Amino acid sequence: MTPSVGPEADRELIDSALYYAREANAELGFAFIATFERALDLLCSNPQLGALWRNERRRFPLPRFPYSIIYYIKGEELRVIAIAHHARKPGYWSSRK
Repeated sequence: MTPSVGPEADRELIDSALYYAREANAELGFAFIATFERALDLLCSNPQLGALWRNERRRFPLPRFPYSIIYYIKGEELRVIAIAHHARKPGYWSSRK
């Protein structure tokens, strides 16, 4: 399965990593990105791991951080549409493709 990360999700990943680096330390910012990358690798190998949530979308919580990867599967593509913080309004990303 080939991963792709939408531009909004990419921005959320970068903004979140920068927040952790700024508020805690650079290592935590890098740890956030590394956790996302490991989760994405796992999902590419096992795309059904994420729970079905909001129609055809799936949700996979990141370990250690209060975020979930929101994605869908289209053919051989695993498309990440959001890196959603658990405190944000659920479904704010629902119009993304």
